[in-house]
Amino acid sequence: MIQLLKTTINILLVAAILAGAGFLSLGFLLSCQAGTPEKTDVIVILGGDSGRRVRKGAELYRNGYAPRVILTGIDERYYRPGKLNWRQKRMVALGVPLSAISVDSRSETTWEEAFNTAETMKRNGWKKALVVSDPPHMFRLKSTWMQAFRKTPRSFILIATSPEWWNPVLWWKNSISSRFVYSELKKNLFYALVYY
Repeated sequence: MIQLLKTTINILLVAAILAGAGFLSLGFLLSCQAGTPEKTDVIVILGGDSGRRVRKGAELYRNGYAPRVILTGIDERYYRPGKLNWRQKRMVALGVPLSAISVDSRSETTWEEAFNTAETMKRNGWKKALVVSDPPHMFRLKSTWMQAFRKTPRSFILIATSPEWWNPVLWWKNSISSRFVYSELKKNLFYALVYY
């Protein structure tokens, strides 16, 4: 009886340690897919933020990583080609010429952003893209963009922004990062069930 109790306690202790380690490593697991920028054909700046991604994309452009930029996630209901959207204005203010900026107003989801970009790249003969988003978005991006680029000669490199609220180890201590992590866990599960 005592041996059974010791074994049960040890199993529960190991399970608790593994669960704790899994919980603490969620931030790292979600964000570790980001790469290092290199010269490509295009910089794709995903929608859904308040300007960090635009700043990072403009920085990459100014540093010569690509001669053109695609802004995704701009709602076509409100986009007017002759009237600059706030993201285009910000890009121009950050030193990116308007002639280098394209807008994808068709994409509403990460899935659509990946597949629409793959089609745009094919149409233009582009081979490689830098894809800019926030750190906790990287895991889902990697899976989604791999699906979109499967069986094609095109490739991508994920580039993460550097938000002040993100810490992959202590993500749970910040309300913004914890919200993002929990949201990404749900979205990853949804994508696994519906798309992959």
